[in-house]
Amino acid sequence: DTYLKLEDVTRKFNKPCIMDVKIGQKSYDPYASAEKIQQQVSKYPLMEEIGFLVLGMRVYHVSSDSYETQNQHYGRSLTKETVKDGISKFFHSGYCLRKDVVAASIQKVEKILEWFEGQTQLNFYASSLLFVYEGSCQATTVRLSDVTLAEKRRVPKGLLSGGDVLEYNNNIHVINSTENGKIEASVSKGLSKFYALHKKACSKRHHSQLSLKVENSEQDNVWKSSTCITQEHMNGNVLPQLEKVFYHMPAETKGSANVDVRMIDFAHVFPSNTKDEGYIYGLKNLITVLQNILDN
Repeated sequence: DTYLKLEDVTRKFNKPCIMDVKIGQKSYDPYASAEKIQQQVSKYPLMEEIGFLVLGMRVYHVSSDSYETQNQHYGRSLTKETVKDGISKFFHSGYCLRKDVVAASIQKVEKILEWFEGQTQLNFYASSLLFVYEGSCQATTVRLSDVTLAEKRRVPKGLLSGGDVLEYNNNIHVINSTENGKIEASVSKGLSKFYALHKKACSKRHHSQLSLKVENSEQDNVWKSSTCITQEHMNGNVLPQLEKVFYHMPAETKGSANVDVRMIDFAHVFPSNTKDEGYIYGLKNLITVLQNILDN
């Protein structure tokens, strides 16, 4: 039997953020009637000039533990002047812009563009790209003596000198637990760099009471930081702040972002002997907008 198999692209995500972007200068196929053409053009007159249309998005906000949803009317309200800010909303966590996700999305769209530049067999109309990324951090547990911190990141295991098991991030590990209940942490250059960027980008946001003091270590060429977490902060006050810090770690320190970009909706695909210039135009414009979001 012939059948169509559907895949749930969001299945591997905990809090999937999704965006549907229609690509191409025309959303009607070559055999569309004049009435159909007029109907499609009237929905978004800027389609030919911009080359894509945001059909909707659903974004998870860490700050409120809730989703923000925008429908097709939101996308149709975007102009050449506002489309960059309109799309950047999809990459905002409620705290800061997820530039790691933007960068990963650009790379995946460029791969699709590469395929289109090399094929002359098919033309796509009213087809979309589906963007999906992980909006939350993965839940793991850090056990320090009798204190448990829920650090929402998947990290390798380590061992404290006192025998306590510790799950730690590649760039940060606990090296000493003092008698007065303070913990000193060694932080690599990547985290120090990220913290400076995070502080600059979110200077107007409420931040942790943690104090990070960075000094250059010539011996191992690593920046070290002393982070003091008192026992009084272990009751929950420090957790949201740590989560903010770990959550915004840039791509170079936490590896490739959990991002997927898929081509979807193939109801109007036609044989061709030329490049799909309308689709290519839309992809290039979309990449330009994403790059401007990343740069600015």
